[in-house]
Amino acid sequence: MTRVLTVENLTMAYGKRLLQRELNFTVNQGDIFVIMGGSGCGKSTLLRHLIGLKQPAAGRVLYGGIDFWQAGAEQRSRILRRAGILYQSGALWSGMTLEENIALPLQQYSGQKGTSIREIVAFKLALVGLSGFEHYYPAELSGGMRKRAALARAIALDPEFLFFDEPSAGLDPISAKNLDQLILEIRDSLGATVIIVSHELASIFAIGTNAVFLDSEAKTMLAAGAPEQLLAESADQRVIDFLTRGKGTRGAPTL
Repeated sequence: MTRVLTVENLTMAYGKRLLQRELNFTVNQGDIFVIMGGSGCGKSTLLRHLIGLKQPAAGRVLYGGIDFWQAGAEQRSRILRRAGILYQSGALWSGMTLEENIALPLQQYSGQKGTSIREIVAFKLALVGLSGFEHYYPAELSGGMRKRAALARAIALDPEFLFFDEPSAGLDPISAKNLDQLILEIRDSLGATVIIVSHELASIFAIGTNAVFLDSEAKTMLAAGAPEQLLAESADQRVIDFLTRGKGTRGAPTL
């Protein structure tokens, strides 16, 4: 397995308020890596550290062998161009059509023009099951459709990394399951590595191949590994309680 993202001794803080300390984990190429834990443990904050929105209080984030936060501005920019991001709200521009939303990163970074951009946009929308919706505005779509449209924008530049912040939040169970399947298909078609913030057990066990578990009381990670392996082998009751919805005993996860 090829290591593509490594976190070493990472400490996260807001001023003097410590959030998490001494985080150490590795993401391998092709992983669907889940950042999990209870509410308020710092899952989304960790994601912001990985995508360059917040600098660590200590420690390193390595893309390959490059220390992201020690790299120059241009090198950091090149790294981020290899990433696509799906925010929890979708973060689509409300005053733009889906075509305009998805075309925006292509116009800024791809060097493509006019007809070529329209063809790429149509292809990306088709990949997420929204063919023919180019001229719709986000407000005209359901919540699940907006998530898929935001995913189409996240994959516009064929990224090597995809970062998702609670992608299933606000979706009904069927829509969430369909989104999980779509994430698997996109990962396979792009050959991308996926990092997901989630507390949805159904999604974690359905698509997660690797994970880190953060704890708000210990203020550090309690476990790392495949979700099924953690459920079967973890010695920490807090990890077991989370993965069984408080049932507290090993066995099949309670979904």
